[in-house]
Amino acid sequence: MNAPSPVLQPPPEKLYEARKAVHNKRIDGPFRRFKWLVMTVTLGIYYGTPWIRWDRGPYAPDQAVLVDIANRRFYMFGIEIWPHEFYYVAGLLIMAGIGLFLVTSAVGRAWCGYTCPQTVWTDLFQHVDRFVDGDRNARMRLDAAPWTWGKFTRRAFKWTVYLIIGFWTGGAWIMYFADAPTLVRDFWAGEAAPAAYIAVAILTFTTVALGGFMREQVCIYMCPWPRIQTAMMDEKSLTVTYKDWRGEPRGSVKRAEKNPGAFGDCIDCTQCVQVCPTGIDIREGPQIGCITCALCIDACDKVMDQIGRPRGLIDYVTLEGAEQERAGQETPSTLRTIFRPRTIAYFMIWGGIGLAMLFAVGTRDRLTVNAIQERNPIYVQLSDGDVRNSFEVKIRNMENRPREMTLSLEGLEDGEMWAGSGSHEQGLREFSVTVPADQLLNTHVFVAAPYQGEQREEFRFVVTPEGDAEAAASEDAVFERPGGTQ
Repeated sequence: MNAPSPVLQPPPEKLYEARKAVHNKRIDGPFRRFKWLVMTVTLGIYYGTPWIRWDRGPYAPDQAVLVDIANRRFYMFGIEIWPHEFYYVAGLLIMAGIGLFLVTSAVGRAWCGYTCPQTVWTDLFQHVDRFVDGDRNARMRLDAAPWTWGKFTRRAFKWTVYLIIGFWTGGAWIMYFADAPTLVRDFWAGEAAPAAYIAVAILTFTTVALGGFMREQVCIYMCPWPRIQTAMMDEKSLTVTYKDWRGEPRGSVKRAEKNPGAFGDCIDCTQCVQVCPTGIDIREGPQIGCITCALCIDACDKVMDQIGRPRGLIDYVTLEGAEQERAGQETPSTLRTIFRPRTIAYFMIWGGIGLAMLFAVGTRDRLTVNAIQERNPIYVQLSDGDVRNSFEVKIRNMENRPREMTLSLEGLEDGEMWAGSGSHEQGLREFSVTVPADQLLNTHVFVAAPYQGEQREEFRFVVTPEGDAEAAASEDAVFERPGGTQ
C-alpha cells in the first residue's frame, strides 16, 4: 500500500508582523542615573574631543585627536601613528574585541545597555520624545490621535530637533578628520571639501533613521552581537533576571491579601515592561531584545518598596546564583562573581596587549631608512670602467622638527655615491640632507664602485642625525656588477 500523502498546510497569512512602537516610561533609580552619567560622558567625549588642543610644536597640528588623511597620520594626544605602523590600529581593534568578551562574560550585555552608540543616541532621542510629547501615556494618546494642526506642529518640532541632533552628530564626526575650528569656518562659508558635506548628510540621515525611528529594531534584528554573546556568557555571568520562583503565580495586592501564600511577589503591574527601551517582558526569561540596561530593576524595586515587599524580584544575578537562591543557599558576592578565572584571563590578555603596545610606542625608532634598488637597468658601466647602481633611498623623520642628516656608505670599499642631481666626479662616501619635520624624504642616490671585485657585494646605507649618533638608522643593500645578478 502506498503511504498517504502529507497534508499540506496553507501558508500563514502574515510572514512579518508590523512593528509596534515602543513608548517607554520615565523611571528614576540607580541604574537610570548611571545611564544618565554614561550618556553625558560619552556624548561629551564624542562632541568635545575635536576641540581639545595638544601642543606638538610648530610643525605638527595642534588638535588632540586627528585622523589626517591628507598626510597619512593619526594623532591621539602624545601618540602619532604612521601608515607603516597600522599594526597599532589592529592592536586597538583586538583590544576592543577582547574588551567586549571581558564585559560580556562578567556582566552580560552591559555594553549594549549603556555604552553602545545605538543605545546612547536612542536614549537621547527618547528623552526628546518625553520633552516634546510627554511621558508614555501622553505619547501613546498622541500616536493614536488623528492628524490635527497641533499634532503636526508637535511632530514638526520634534523631527526638527531630531535633524539638529543628527546634523551635529555628523558635523562632529568630520571634525576628527580636519582641524575643527578651520573646518567649521570653511563649512559654513561653503568652502569645505564636497566630501565634508556628503559625510554630514549621510551621517545626519543614518543618525535620525537609526536612533530616531528604528531604535530597538537595530538591536533586535540588525545587530549581530546578541547572537554572538551567548558564546561569551556562562552560568557565572551576571545578567538581568526575573526570579520566577519568587514572583509566580502573579496576583494583585488585594488578591494576595485575601489568599495568603497563594500568590507570588509579582503583582503584574507591567512596570518592568513599560520602562524597557526595547519593549520586552523580562518575566518571559532571557531573550534577544534584552540589552541589560536594568531599568526594569529600578521599576520593580520601586513597586516592591511601595507594597512593602523585598527588593530584588528582578535583579542582576548569575544563573548559578539564581539556582542557589532558589534552593535557599548562600550566593557568592558580586566581586567574587566578577573576578573569576575566566574574566581574569580575559583581563590579563587585554592588559598584556595594551602594555605591549605602550612599550612598543615608547621605544620605537624616530628615524628609519629604506633603500630600494632600481632594477631597470640593474647596473650601468661608466666610461672610466666603474659600475653604477641606482637606489631610491627613503628617510623617514618621525620627529616634529626638521633634522640635518648624514647619509653615508658602510662597506663597499672604494665605493662612492652622489645624489640624483650630482655627477660621478662629485661622488663621496657621505653627504648631508635635510629632512623636514614629520616627513618622508625620497632621495635618488647613485652608487659607483670599481668593476673589479665581487659580482654581488653587500653594503649598508647609514643615516645619522646631526649631533645624535646613537639615533642612527641603517638599511642593508646589494651592489650588482656584471655577471653577478640572479
